Amino acid sequence: MTAGERVVVVGAGVAGLTTAVVLAEAGASVHVIAEQVPGVTSLAAGSMWGPYLVEPKDKVDQWGQRSLEIFRELAQDPATGVRFTNGIDASRTAEAAPDWAMTLPGFRPCEPAELPAGFTAGYRFTVPLIGMPTYLDYLMRRLHDAGGAIERRRLTSLSDARPASAIVNCAGLGARDLVPDPALRPIRGQHVVVTNPGLTEFSSEDTGLSPDLLCFYPHGDTVVLGGTAVDGEGDLAPDDKAAAGILARCAEVEPRLAEARVLEHRMGARPTRVTIRVESDRWQDGTFVVHNYGHGGAGVTLSWGCAEETRTLLATK
Repeated sequence: MTAGERVVVVGAGVAGLTTAVVLAEAGASVHVIAEQVPGVTSLAAGSMWGPYLVEPKDKVDQWGQRSLEIFRELAQDPATGVRFTNGIDASRTAEAAPDWAMTLPGFRPCEPAELPAGFTAGYRFTVPLIGMPTYLDYLMRRLHDAGGAIERRRLTSLSDARPASAIVNCAGLGARDLVPDPALRPIRGQHVVVTNPGLTEFSSEDTGLSPDLLCFYPHGDTVVLGGTAVDGEGDLAPDDKAAAGILARCAEVEPRLAEARVLEHRMGARPTRVTIRVESDRWQDGTFVVHNYGHGGAGVTLSWGCAEETRTLLATK
């Protein structure tokens, strides 16, 4: 990748915008093309740093730790929407702490008195919480300041993104048709945003592969309650029954949430595949393509690490 080289990034979710920022600040002439700006799935995220249920583990660990370093820097500026928050990750079945949690500041096992009723184990740590509407706006401003441009347009294939000296595919679930990639599937997520009754700490439950999640993330005057993870479903219409379940689960752990006023519902389809795809490809006509998609529910967590790997791959073309 040379200075001034025209690079088209497809997708304006957190992966696409972060990648566009990294490339534009490296000197490329970046043009983002996306149907949704910013991407609705990224807008719907909670979002707490944590590399959940994604592979390949060795690369995920690298990408996640690099992103964590950058979130530490971004948390110094309130305008980014990133801040470090204390809280508890708890389990009803005495699960061991995930290794990524042990890398976080303040990590320690919970005392029994700290656990919600019905939980047998838990861990306290300090982790980045990212307010996604604010954060995505920040990324778009940073891209603009670096000379990047964004175009709202629906593509029917990646080749429609030309002319470009390189194309970066950050299309998320859209890559299923644009590549095409039949290995990509949606996992439907839903969050409920409520008024904050005074919460300052996050709480999450290790629910494994259950479609019913339990977490709440305070963001100033609001709290994001979660959630769902319905494998194979990509419908983004609000589900009233699922929302009622989210509210009930969260209020059982934190009774103050029972009286909180519902402000909005957020839906997204997590772009999931067996392994995240961050790799390069060259078409028969010579077009150089880098793929950066399939992050499941860890798109924010891995965003900066994957963006920098994308930059490295472009440097080899």
